[in-house]
Amino acid sequence: MAAITKPAGTVMVVEDSRTQAEYLGHILKKEGYSYVIAGNGGIALEMIAKERPAVILTDVIMPEMDGYLLCQKIRADLHTEDIPVVMVTQLFDPADVLRGLEAGADNFIIKPFEPETVALRISEALQLREIQNPDRQSPALNVEFFGRKYAIRAGRLQILHILLSTYDLAIRKNHDLQDAQERLLALNEQLQQMVEELQVSNEDLQLENSNRERIEADLAQANKKLQLMTSITRHDLVNQLTVLQGYLELAQVMCESEPEKAAGHIRKSLAVIGRTINTVDFTADYQRIGVNSPAWHNVSDLIHDSLKYTTLGTVGLENEIPAGTEIYADPLIEKVIFNLIDNALRYGSRLTKIRFAFETVDGYAVITCEDNGIGISSGEKEQIFTYAYGSNTGMGLFLVREILAITGITIRETGTPGQGARFEILVPAGGFRQA
Repeated sequence: MAAITKPAGTVMVVEDSRTQAEYLGHILKKEGYSYVIAGNGGIALEMIAKERPAVILTDVIMPEMDGYLLCQKIRADLHTEDIPVVMVTQLFDPADVLRGLEAGADNFIIKPFEPETVALRISEALQLREIQNPDRQSPALNVEFFGRKYAIRAGRLQILHILLSTYDLAIRKNHDLQDAQERLLALNEQLQQMVEELQVSNEDLQLENSNRERIEADLAQANKKLQLMTSITRHDLVNQLTVLQGYLELAQVMCESEPEKAAGHIRKSLAVIGRTINTVDFTADYQRIGVNSPAWHNVSDLIHDSLKYTTLGTVGLENEIPAGTEIYADPLIEKVIFNLIDNALRYGSRLTKIRFAFETVDGYAVITCEDNGIGISSGEKEQIFTYAYGSNTGMGLFLVREILAITGITIRETGTPGQGARFEILVPAGGFRQA
């Protein structure tokens, strides 16, 4: 039906919700219709008895009397049976259509509706009432749906109109659903792109954080070195030079009167000079830690090469490290091996054997350096790794721990006092490999 037919009289809106009623009234007023509002079915019947409306728009769900019962009462009254009744409903179920047809409804307006739909359904209901329907006096059509029977007296033309209206609504809802789905797909693509961009940004941020953490760690290491170097320069060297000065002054005073004592002070001065040289050498070694990038080193080769810088004498060295065993460490790792061997030779006293071995424990590689000397007392097991501890300043083992820490390797002493020293180098997973 192309042309819109307007009612000659008033449109009655039967709606218990004041907000919904006013909204329908606003639409009707905008279309040029006059309207009245009834709060429920009972009030509607009273108002109809006083003034006959041209069309009735009734909500389905209302207190006291719902829209179906109202429509049945209107159809049962000879004075009102021909008034077009359009039901306003959510229409969730096909049974709603059957109940509406059984009650005698002319059409449906489905919530949520558009303003033009209201005018169209009113027009269709009016036009349908103007057509002479040959089926109007036909016997009721009995329909059973999901166990319930419906007696439908509506004519074929009326049923067709309702079905077409319902189908038209389904088509429009489907189009709306497709549009919503397309918008959802577009939004999903945008969201996916945003997620990918966020992942890239997150990776960049992680890289930036990693770089920042590395820089902070490097700065902390550099600051630690600077503080220690300053302490050595200001404290150790000054003390040693002061002692040296004292011995030389005494030797100068006694060189003529007590030449033997003067010679003794000179020998002590030479010893101080030796310690000073060791201190300066230590600062040079310490300064080189972490300067060059870590690399893979063959442990067995490191042990073999370290023998170039020391003399074992009668001490035997057993290298039981499997061929092809490598660890990822600072290039100064060769100094670690040398210091462990040198430390055993200096302090082992009665030792006759130094042994290097390898094993894996709980995902760690454990490189062991042990001897059969006098060992290290329980109270010194941790102190030997501190700076300037011991009879030979303790710089060697301090350097050992610092060098290993560059790549997360740790070292500890686990030997039994009186039976020999045992140093365990613990290399974390990823820091060792075997050919």
